[in-house]
Amino acid sequence: MEADLRRILLDTARRLLVQEGYSRLSMRKIASEAGYSATSLYLHFANKDDLIHTLVEEGMERLFQQLSAAPAEASGAPAQLAALCRAYLSFAVDNAEYYEIMFMQRSDELARFPTEKYRKARRNLELFRDTIADGQGSGAFQPGVPFVQATSIWSLLHGTVALHLAGRVDARIDRDALFASVVTLAVSGLRATRQLEPNAPLS
Repeated sequence: MEADLRRILLDTARRLLVQEGYSRLSMRKIASEAGYSATSLYLHFANKDDLIHTLVEEGMERLFQQLSAAPAEASGAPAQLAALCRAYLSFAVDNAEYYEIMFMQRSDELARFPTEKYRKARRNLELFRDTIADGQGSGAFQPGVPFVQATSIWSLLHGTVALHLAGRVDARIDRDALFASVVTLAVSGLRATRQLEPNAPLS
């Protein structure tokens, strides 16, 4: 079936892209590895960049579905933000190939990600933004620009993931403990603090 062939081609391309990088990936190599002709590949994708953009879009949609479901049982913005952070880290570990293609593959030759696909992918960051805005509205989080704060948290999470996937975290540090610490830092950094009255004691 055509849907099955498309899935095989995408899965093959995802594996090869992570293993060999953009410059060494070709449509012919993908087709050969999958056991099909290059003509079959071009029936589904206009070119290599179209295929890669499809993989990025798939990954972003999978991430969105996982993030969207994460805060369902959490009560209050801090708990919901923590759930989003945990879901993001979990997605990255469970979908390492997708994650690398979505956020860690770079090439000056790769065509610009289409605007409509970018807007759709941005929904992931907007989930963090909206949760932060809700927390500010309830007084749980300190004032600020929610989109900037969401991007800061994303940077913290991505840095942790990138180090983990690259094997650059000290082997003595337990992964789950590291992830839990990062989530705590992300949420606590936004929490509103009690404002002291002038001349009020510090304790």
